[in-house]
Amino acid sequence: MSAIRNIVVLTGAGISAESGVATFRGPGGLWEGHRVEDVCTPQALARDPALVHRFYDLRRAALASVEPNAAHRALARLDAEWPGELLIVTQNVDDLHERAGATRMLHMHGELKSALCADCGDRREWHGDLPPGTVCAACGSPRMRPDIVFFGEMPYHMDRIERALAEADLFVSIGTSGAVYPAAGFVQTARYHGADTLELNLDRSEGSGWFGESLRGAAGDLVPAWVESLPGIGAK
Repeated sequence: MSAIRNIVVLTGAGISAESGVATFRGPGGLWEGHRVEDVCTPQALARDPALVHRFYDLRRAALASVEPNAAHRALARLDAEWPGELLIVTQNVDDLHERAGATRMLHMHGELKSALCADCGDRREWHGDLPPGTVCAACGSPRMRPDIVFFGEMPYHMDRIERALAEADLFVSIGTSGAVYPAAGFVQTARYHGADTLELNLDRSEGSGWFGESLRGAAGDLVPAWVESLPGIGAK
C-alpha cells in the first residue's frame, strides 16, 4: 500500500442508497413504476417529454431531503488529504459527493442540478423545475433537457477517465452493480495497466470476479475504514 500514489475511485448507486436515495434496479426504487425505456432513453424524451422532464424534476426536488453519509464524507476526507493523484468518478446524478466536500471528482452520467441544451450543448446549473420548451439562454432554442446521460448515449469525460485508469496504482469500486458499461469495464482497464483493484460492495456484483480484493458490507462502514487504512491518512 505504501507504493500507491494514484487512485481512481468509482461510486455507484449503493453509496447514495445509504443516504435514502432510491436506487436504480432496486425493488420499489428509483424508477417507481416507470420502465427505464419510458424515462431514460432519447426515444422516451422524444415520445413523451412531459413525463421525462417531470420524472427528473421530482428527483431533483428530492435531493433536498437527503444528506451525505459516512462514505461520502470519508471520500471527501481522502480528497482533502491524499497527496497523490485522485479521481472520484461517480455514476450517480445526485450532488452528495460535492455536498460532502469532494472536489477531485466528475459525474460520468450527468447531474440532476444541471440542464443541457439539446441544440447547442450549453450547460447551466439548474435547481428548480425544467419544463419542456425551456429556452436556452445561449442560443434561444426551446430544447433544454435534463443533463442526464440516457441509455444509448455516450457517458461524459471518458477520455479523462481512461487516462486516470491508465496511470492508477489503485482502482476502487464502491456500491456498483458491475452491470452498466462502460463503467463495469473500468476494473479490467485498471488491471491491464497494472493497478491493484478493490471492491467495496453490499453484495457480490456482476464484476466481483475481476477484483483482486472484494469486501462485503455497508459503504458507510467499509469506506471510512479503507480511507483510514491508507498511509498518511489515518495518522491525521
